[in-house]
Amino acid sequence: MKLYEPKTIRYIKDKYGFRFSKNLGQNFLTDKNIIDKIVDGAEIESEDTVLEIGPGIGVITCEAAGKAGKVIAVEIDKALIPVLEETLGEFNNVKIINGDILKLDVNSLLDEEKAENVKIMGNLPYYITTPIIMKLLEEGVRARSITIMMQKEVADRIKALPGSKSYGALSVAVQYYCTVKKIADVPRSVFVPQPNVDSTVLRLDIRSEKAAEAEDEELFFSCVRAGFGQRRKTLLNSLQTVKGVNREVAEESLKDAGIDAARRAETLSLEEFAQISNQIRRRL
Repeated sequence: MKLYEPKTIRYIKDKYGFRFSKNLGQNFLTDKNIIDKIVDGAEIESEDTVLEIGPGIGVITCEAAGKAGKVIAVEIDKALIPVLEETLGEFNNVKIINGDILKLDVNSLLDEEKAENVKIMGNLPYYITTPIIMKLLEEGVRARSITIMMQKEVADRIKALPGSKSYGALSVAVQYYCTVKKIADVPRSVFVPQPNVDSTVLRLDIRSEKAAEAEDEELFFSCVRAGFGQRRKTLLNSLQTVKGVNREVAEESLKDAGIDAARRAETLSLEEFAQISNQIRRRL
């Protein structure tokens, strides 16, 4: 049974009385070429454990299970569990979990499953892509990479470089934790039902060391949010919205960091943000 074929999806809908949920952002892939690009892009090997978020009916899961040592598939929609039990029934290396990834202690789950060489995959609902990625990164998930399909606009923001229109707080946050590689663009036409936007697949390789030396990560991200929260303001003005920072602290910190106070956040590298937050930290 080729799960990616529209006729198979129709069969499953009819057999199980399944209805697509807009609230859960359910869109199933119907293009084998794209599926192969995603799985190949994740660079899955036989000793890997794949944690898949939102397997749907198992389109990507099947391909991943053929390469990985083990696949843990976390699906929030209870109605899809019996579907997955059928479509993945031939694989003895797949575990299906009905749960919400945003509420799960991912590292505890990986420990329980004795998961090694973890690689995360997912075709995420657009409205919770960023919360899921940031949860995994901020909680220090024990994984090597995260290969995610997301709305193209979000992918553009994640991989954007300083000075570009799309560069912002999300770019800094993800790149602080990961290196970013684009795997493929995915047109809206290869989904059932068809979404209103195009998608992009990115692989986020989690860094063994953070991209910048921030002495206080909370303060570092406060400076990033302050800078991009008021993009048109100069750093001298925007930094004054950080708790405890007045004009004098902002001026002195920027001067000692060697950064022009008239610059704006979108021109700063991660290391420059770290230099600024480190200087501010010494004055608070």
